[in-house]
Amino acid sequence: MSTMQAMRCEAPGRPLELHVLPVPVPGPGELLVEVHACGVCRTDLHLVDGELAGARYPVIPGHEIVGIVAAHGPGVTGPPLGARVGVPWLGGTCGRCRYCLGGQENLCPEAVFTGCARDGGYAGYATADARYAFALPAAYDDRTAAPLLCAGLIGHRAYAMAHDAAVIGIYGFGAAAHLVAQIAVAEGRRVFAFTRPGDDRAQAFARALGAAWVGGSDASPPVPLDAALIFAPVGALVPAALSATRPGGTVVCAGIHMSDIPAFPYRLLWHERVVRSVANLTRADGEAFLAAAARIALAVHTRVYRLEDANAALDDLREGRLEGAAVLTPEG
Repeated sequence: MSTMQAMRCEAPGRPLELHVLPVPVPGPGELLVEVHACGVCRTDLHLVDGELAGARYPVIPGHEIVGIVAAHGPGVTGPPLGARVGVPWLGGTCGRCRYCLGGQENLCPEAVFTGCARDGGYAGYATADARYAFALPAAYDDRTAAPLLCAGLIGHRAYAMAHDAAVIGIYGFGAAAHLVAQIAVAEGRRVFAFTRPGDDRAQAFARALGAAWVGGSDASPPVPLDAALIFAPVGALVPAALSATRPGGTVVCAGIHMSDIPAFPYRLLWHERVVRSVANLTRADGEAFLAAAARIALAVHTRVYRLEDANAALDDLREGRLEGAAVLTPEG
């Protein structure tokens, strides 16, 4: 095919627009991927709202891409044509800086991000750096594999920062949280799920996935947390999580964007509590999480939308009407 459909963000603050565009041509080191499914991430909302530094407009969003290799650019020998691959948020790095050389390529100052600074997967085809495409576990079909590529990867990086925490609090029970919770339960940890106050549906969802306790984000857990993972982009949850965390515990802010953290008394941070952020992901994160997903049969909850209904999917995500993750496919 010489043309494709794509949902493109023309400028911040505007709904995505459906376009018919030329199929992109892969450059040196790139793959052309025929997109079979693309997850819808909260980061896509931040892109549409103009809250991401480094975003270019117009741009095709989408960084949870699952598809097959349709063509190779110059110099690419693999993955082979027809292979199924996943394309994540991290779309390329310099490979030369102190961060790339020190195992922290997620912090590379020249990193390029899929669906932000380069066109992503809200389209029939997308190009990707061949070095940053993952093989996917065969147990997951295209629709259930898509959320693994950001909700799963970023969630797993945040989860790793909890270290050996036996009691983990999760604030914001969406796409990432519903995957992380299953891994934590499978590894014998206690999960406490904090949702929007009064969100009975989200709380029932968390219980069904093995949460030992659920409550509103304004509630106190039955015992102090060893670690808290914050997936909701709400800065006010940081002092709330600190007050629920034991001395020496860790609060991990897992979103790429968060509203401002309000002032809070030093006593909440005292006793060697730690607040830290998660930035992006590394290829090592991807390999570790996808290996875990192959080992642990994750129940990936999705709601499927047609590509042209991407704005409806974003609205449902913004309003908290989803259990799990939204996924776009060409046919719906």
